[in-house]
Amino acid sequence: MSDSESHTYLHGYTSTEQDRLRRQARFLEAAVFRDIDYPGAQRLIEVGSGVGAQTEVLLRRFPDLHVTCVDLNPSQIEAAHRNLDAIPEWRGRYSLQQADATALPFADDSFDSAFLCWVLEHVPSPAGVLAEARRVLAPGARIHITEVMNASLFIAPHAPNTMAYWSALNDFQREQHGDPFVGAKLGNLLQAAGYRDISVRARTFHLDNRAPAERAAMFAYWEDLLLSAADQLRADGRVTAEVVEGMRSETRALMNDPDAVFFYSFVQARATA
Repeated sequence: MSDSESHTYLHGYTSTEQDRLRRQARFLEAAVFRDIDYPGAQRLIEVGSGVGAQTEVLLRRFPDLHVTCVDLNPSQIEAAHRNLDAIPEWRGRYSLQQADATALPFADDSFDSAFLCWVLEHVPSPAGVLAEARRVLAPGARIHITEVMNASLFIAPHAPNTMAYWSALNDFQREQHGDPFVGAKLGNLLQAAGYRDISVRARTFHLDNRAPAERAAMFAYWEDLLLSAADQLRADGRVTAEVVEGMRSETRALMNDPDAVFFYSFVQARATA
């Protein structure tokens, strides 16, 4: 199955969602980019670039890079143009193209680096995406991948509506040919696609009474993330309005609970083509 075959993007393509993606990139930047580096790289391909939220970070952090952004959805490409074109000093350092990630319109060995972030969870064929990325990467090129591992979520005190909502979200994503647990599989996927020097590491947010401000900010972010899927889940009959409102009440209570706990792990991989 190619990325262009029919499947539903869980969060939709509204302007509200596009704004959320930019907030998400800024909020998670320190955690996502802590160990990401591209020594000597100049030609990077960002697969699944969306609205350019991560592109903004790449251009700012790595001033020697030219970033070629690829996304399947034209509205995301348009939004990325608006966002990136607003920064004059970045002009000439990026290009955007609508394309299927399993059939990239580039020659072999076109790039010396690659970046994927929160992408493989949404595609029908992660293996196909990684194999195609390897095709367009030059030998020795570095790829960095950041992905979800949604089975890791734990929150306390127990929030039944929030966990029911989370389960419905994951079930919906799987039935739409995505994979909310793909982070745990990155090592196998990269090895099967022929990459070498593969390194995989789990990154964990474990927030409790030791960092109350950070914990409150994370619960606020998490509510924002969960609500972005509410329209899809309600339309599909996965959750009721009562569950959505219950989730909102619970996450807001958790923001202010002096004994709340938030635990979630995502997975990062680095490899060489």
